[in-house]
Amino acid sequence: MSVSEPDSASGTTSTGDAPRVADPDRPAPAKGRGKAVGTFAVAFSVDNTENSLINTFFPLIRDAFGLSLGALGLLASIARFARMIAGPAWALAADRFGRKKVLFIVTGLWGLWTASAGLAQNFTMLLVLYGIGVVGTVASEPIIYGLLGDLFDDAERGRAFGTVRGLGSLIGMGLGPAIALFANDPNGWRYGMFVMGGLSVLSGFGILLFVQEPERRTAISDAPDVGRFRLSDAAKLFTIPTIALLAGMLPLVTSLVLYTFFVTFMVDARGWEVPSAALLFAVFSGGLALSSFLGGFLGDWFARRFGPKGRVLLMQLYLVAVAVMSTVALQIDWGKGVLAYAIVFLFGLIMSIGFSACVFPMVSTVAPRQLSATAFAVLFSLIQGGLAALMTLAMGFLGEVLGLTQVMFYFVTVPYLLNAVYWFVFYQTYPADAAKQAERTAAIEAGAH
Repeated sequence: MSVSEPDSASGTTSTGDAPRVADPDRPAPAKGRGKAVGTFAVAFSVDNTENSLINTFFPLIRDAFGLSLGALGLLASIARFARMIAGPAWALAADRFGRKKVLFIVTGLWGLWTASAGLAQNFTMLLVLYGIGVVGTVASEPIIYGLLGDLFDDAERGRAFGTVRGLGSLIGMGLGPAIALFANDPNGWRYGMFVMGGLSVLSGFGILLFVQEPERRTAISDAPDVGRFRLSDAAKLFTIPTIALLAGMLPLVTSLVLYTFFVTFMVDARGWEVPSAALLFAVFSGGLALSSFLGGFLGDWFARRFGPKGRVLLMQLYLVAVAVMSTVALQIDWGKGVLAYAIVFLFGLIMSIGFSACVFPMVSTVAPRQLSATAFAVLFSLIQGGLAALMTLAMGFLGEVLGLTQVMFYFVTVPYLLNAVYWFVFYQTYPADAAKQAERTAAIEAGAH
């Protein structure tokens, strides 16, 4: 965690990213933050596992309905398109009707649609029911990230984001393989849908019981509209160079495509059985969990040690490391023994550092506080969701032509290397934008456009 040290001369505190004015009227830390983080981690894990059911069970669904690899791209892309369209819409609804209430409905009760997908009698029916189901599962991420921004101060956000993602990955590390055991039965994908739909409903009740919705927090205002998602505010965000450049780098972030095809890749290209491939992915998820924790602490340390440029430097190191490890893990057949699990675990240990350590805290640091929810929803639901949907569709059909091994290289390794070069642009823009956050927040508060 980044430790803030007061400057007796200026009366300011510094978090390593940008100076911020000490505000004695700023609300005290919200109560029950630990329970909220734990509950968010459970919801995060359940929604991610629910979203990945198609990825895990596709070999069974393919056999049940006589499908091709392109069908996996189509099914998986539905979740990405839903993230693009429904993510911002749910964020808007959450700000209008209450974030906790909306989370209960879309993270909880909406799981009944996933359960109903297990009753599908043909591919079209599965497409419709699963598609409706994922419209709800994509809602939690932007809403939860907005809540975390209100629950934690600047110096703690890296650790907070990393903890939620890390705990969620740890839970998923056990939940994913447990659900994948149903794959020993040809109809196991149906049972998986039933179970995950039920767990989704339970996670919704957990949110009702254990999460206290915090006040919206801003350095200068307690107005109820602060932090609300508005599409009309998106244009204001893109006048901030760092935000615009973050949007520009998202086409080179292809981890969502990797997660979608991982199990099928191991089954088709490496000859693994579905339960074993799911267990291997769970080991990868275990690395992801530790990676998120590690990223949160590393990001805050780099920010303290190197100032605002620290997160940029760490992101470049991370991107190069992912490119190297993706080549080692995906282009070489390590067999089916302990070595394969060790390599995949190390891959996961690197894979999640960048967003927890760099990208998410940077967005919170440069976006005007009134537009924080808008920034997360536009960047990671609208833009990244749409891009991931298109890439998932393309990878499904290209996998049939080129083979998944080559597609993994061109869709994962190469983009991460290009992204490492792209990030040189942030050395100039990010420190300047971080220093201007308070000014931009005040301008919006005063009604400037």
